[in-house]
Amino acid sequence: MSRESGRPAVVGIDFGTTNTVISTLGEDGHADLISFAAPGGDIVAFRSALSFHAAEGGGAGAASRRVIEAGPWAIEAYVEEPLETRFIQSFKSYAASPLFQETRILGRRYEFPDMLSAFLLRLRARAGRAWPEGPATCIVGRPVTFAGLRPDPALALTRYQTAFARLGFSDIRYAYEPIAAAFFFARTLTGDATVLVGDFGGGTSDFSIVRFHREGGEIRSTALANAGVGVAGDAFDYRIIDHLVSPELGKGSSYRAFDNILPIPNRYYTAFARWEQLALLRASRDMRDIRGLVRTALEPRKLAALVEVLDDNHGYRLYQAVSALKEALSEADEARFLFEAGSVRIERRVRRLEFETWIAPELAAIERAVDDALDRAGLGPEDLDRVFLTGGSSFVPAVRRLFAQRFGEAKLEGGGELVSIASGLAYMGAERDLDQWSARAG
Repeated sequence: MSRESGRPAVVGIDFGTTNTVISTLGEDGHADLISFAAPGGDIVAFRSALSFHAAEGGGAGAASRRVIEAGPWAIEAYVEEPLETRFIQSFKSYAASPLFQETRILGRRYEFPDMLSAFLLRLRARAGRAWPEGPATCIVGRPVTFAGLRPDPALALTRYQTAFARLGFSDIRYAYEPIAAAFFFARTLTGDATVLVGDFGGGTSDFSIVRFHREGGEIRSTALANAGVGVAGDAFDYRIIDHLVSPELGKGSSYRAFDNILPIPNRYYTAFARWEQLALLRASRDMRDIRGLVRTALEPRKLAALVEVLDDNHGYRLYQAVSALKEALSEADEARFLFEAGSVRIERRVRRLEFETWIAPELAAIERAVDDALDRAGLGPEDLDRVFLTGGSSFVPAVRRLFAQRFGEAKLEGGGELVSIASGLAYMGAERDLDQWSARAG
């Protein structure tokens, strides 16, 4: 894709915990989504996943000839050879963690910028001619609050900068993801409005309050407040796993140590809280201990199932089962959970009310973040004209009900759940004062 006007292209990149979406600002001022010719058909939502596989016939030197894939091609590689493939998803959740320094994959050390740049380079390659040529301004979405325990946003942006600079962009900027979604939503407004935007991703739930008004025939914007919390879709997933899956894999059971009966350590199951941790547990020192516990566990079948799930790389199939349950419970009051992988089979009926009880702590945290945004803006619920909810977890009925009860169903809007942020980032590039809405790292 080239620019005839000579002006640098604008590329909006929504690097999400679950999906990554790319949009470019066309000559006509319209945001154009980059489409990928994936194995199952054209897509715009590129799964934020990586796979690593040693090249065939490599022997001892195979680590130097690793095959790296991303997105749906990474999933395809994993499905074809799960035992030989290192599959990692949701790795964005490590971006702001000072505790995560590196992981070793096929004999090579990978720091976070290495994983992100490997992902981005494969994404660019898969985009082909749709990727803009020449100098370009890149506007990258960032959460208001990064995921993780005591996240360091400055560290996250430094890591982002290292990875995105390897793509060769001439100007790299960062903008809050809900602000970008507000730019997308603003194009539907016919009059002045004060809007609360809620963006529910895989790792974070972020909120911005923006006032839009007409001035000289153009929509002008004023940011009033931002707030966020490091819980969203992945945290909902963990609650499902913690209640349905982990007990069948030995959580809450015991093992024998000489004459003592001791509980199986809970830390083996905290890895299920983040999909990216699950992929790394397989290569951790804890795996040796878990295998040893199979011999002394009072319920060895359950510990053996845990070993199989980890050793045989069943994490993605577990992710599919959990996602299917969440989707089904968004449509019905009761649904079946079914996880089948190898010799492991876990099945149970789940009621929506039961699920909502499990995620009550996350819903409370989301509500506190909304309160924080309102307080910072000095506004009450009655002062908002519209509430725009976007992102995958906005489909969860309990999430929507929280906002309907607070602001009224009539004020709620939705749409563009997968593409609103990327499109808004591209539209942001047309602003006269881009510095008002975005910042460079450091």
